[in-house]
Amino acid sequence: MKKKIGVKISGTGSYFPKKVLTNVDLEKIIDTSDEWISTRTGIKERRVSEINEPTSELAFKASVEALKFANISPKQIDMILVATITPDMLFPSTACFLQAKLNIPPAPAFDLSASCSGFIYGISIAKAFIESGLYKKILLVGVDELTKITDWTDRNTCVLFGDGAGAMILSASYEDDNVLSVFLGADGSYSNLLFLPAGGTFSPATIDTVNKRLHTIKMHGKEVFRAAVPKMVFAAEKALEFSGKKLEDVKLFIPHQANMRIIKAVAKKMGISMDKVFVNIHKTGNVSSATTITALDEAIKTNKLKNGDIVELVAFGGGFTWGAAVIRI
Repeated sequence: MKKKIGVKISGTGSYFPKKVLTNVDLEKIIDTSDEWISTRTGIKERRVSEINEPTSELAFKASVEALKFANISPKQIDMILVATITPDMLFPSTACFLQAKLNIPPAPAFDLSASCSGFIYGISIAKAFIESGLYKKILLVGVDELTKITDWTDRNTCVLFGDGAGAMILSASYEDDNVLSVFLGADGSYSNLLFLPAGGTFSPATIDTVNKRLHTIKMHGKEVFRAAVPKMVFAAEKALEFSGKKLEDVKLFIPHQANMRIIKAVAKKMGISMDKVFVNIHKTGNVSSATTITALDEAIKTNKLKNGDIVELVAFGGGFTWGAAVIRI
C-alpha cells in the first residue's frame, strides 16, 4: 500500500515595516484618544509601510526569513501562494512579483483573496496540492498593507489597521504531518458590511470615486462583531472535530488579531483561558491575512511553542469568510 503523503511545516517567517504609528500619533490627525482606541480595540500601535514599499516587498522579506528558518533554497520551491487583498497591482499577481524577487525558477504562482481568512484558506490549498502529490515545497504568504486603503478621516476604522507579512514553507513528507485539519466557510450575503467599494469592475476608478474616498475600507463595525464571534467559534470547533483533537490538547489558540473584544468573546464562548490565547494586536493592529501567521511566527520565535505542540489558528474576514486550522509544530 502506498504511504500517505503528509504536510510538514518546514519554517515560518514574518516582517513588519519599520515605521510605527501610535495612538498618540493618531490623536494629532483625528478626533480620537489613546484611551478610546485602547479600551475599544486593544491596539496601542501599528506598523505603516512606506509609499515605495509595496505588498510584494513585505512578502519578500517575510519569505526570506522563512526560507532561512527552513534551510531551504528558493530554487526548491515549486509553488507560490500569496493571500492578500492589497496586491501590488490588479495584475500580474503579487505572487509573480514575489517569484521574481526571490529568483524562483518557473513554477505556479498565484494570489488568493479571502480577506482576513486568507492565510487559513491558503493552508487548505497548499495541503491539498501537497497531498495530491503535485507539489513538494510550497511557499505560502499572508500579507496586507491595509494602511494604503484606509480612510484617515474615518475615526472608526483608521485606528484599526496596520501592515505586515508572514510566510510559511509547507513540504511533502512521509514522516511528518503537521496540518491536522482545516475548516473553511463563507457567506456572501454579508458582503455589504465590510468592503472596498471602488476600483473593480463594479465601480471603476474615476475622479468622483477618488473624491468620495470609495477606494478605502468601509465597515459596519457592530454587525461585523455580531457575525465574527459565532463564526469563529463554529470554525474553531469544527476544525478541532476534524482533527480528532480536544480543546485541552491545544497548547496555544491563535485568533485573528482584529479586535481585543472579539478575541476575548471567542475565548469565553469556547471556554479557553486567556493565558492560552496568543495576542499581539496591541503592537500590530489588524494586518488582515497576515495576522495568524505573524502571530504564529512570533509564538515560535519567542519559545511559547515547542516541537510537538498543538496550535489552532482561526480567522474571520470580509465576504464574510471564516476558517480554522489545527496544526502541530
